[in-house]
Amino acid sequence: MSLSPERLKTLAGCGDTVRLKSAIQELCAEFGKVRSIDIMTMTEAEKRRALCFLRLESEAQERRLMTTLGASRLGEDLLVIVDLVN
Repeated sequence: MSLSPERLKTLAGCGDTVRLKSAIQELCAEFGKVRSIDIMTMTEAEKRRALCFLRLESEAQERRLMTTLGASRLGEDLLVIVDLVN
């Protein structure tokens, strides 16, 4: 299993939110089934980012994902921030 920064970098090449959503579901599959994903993109200082809010089927699966990928919790959702390649 590679380190979290390397795993998240694989998401950076997704050009749109549809491909990013699919890639996140694929990446998270080892932790459990993704119940929901909401993606918000933003540009800050000419740097594009995607804020990915997601939920898995159980809290135990979410804790494992947080530990492995370095995700954080924002309210009831997990937050994964992806730096997108321009």
